[in-house]
Amino acid sequence: MALDPDAQSVTINYPGGSLRMAYGNAKALFGADNPNLRPDGEQKTVSVKSHTRTRVIGGASTPVEATTYTYTQWPVGSGGNAAGGEAILLRWDGSEGWWTARMTGSAWELGAFLNTSVPNSVEFKTENGTPYGPFIIQQS
Repeated sequence: MALDPDAQSVTINYPGGSLRMAYGNAKALFGADNPNLRPDGEQKTVSVKSHTRTRVIGGASTPVEATTYTYTQWPVGSGGNAAGGEAILLRWDGSEGWWTARMTGSAWELGAFLNTSVPNSVEFKTENGTPYGPFIIQQS
């Protein structure tokens, strides 16, 4: 049995939260070539100061030299609660109805992100039924 890649979940991080939805829906909403669907890692440099380490309480201390290392930090989502965020309903031009997604962070931060990221008009409702939108990239 083949696995449908469009049915898999994708998490899109934005300032203040994240949006988790089916990959096929994300492609339809943002566009298949949108950079939000292909996140890049960010290079981080960590400096460790020299210090002493004691393995056993009351035992001898050993010196640890100062060092610096670099690693790639990939985007991660935040798990604000056990379900991984608040369930929301989204619909956009061409979606043929409402689709379920999960949002972490506040609704206004998601709205601000959508207002700068989606080429299609989109609106969403929170679990309480509060409607937000429509949002679409503002042309200057």
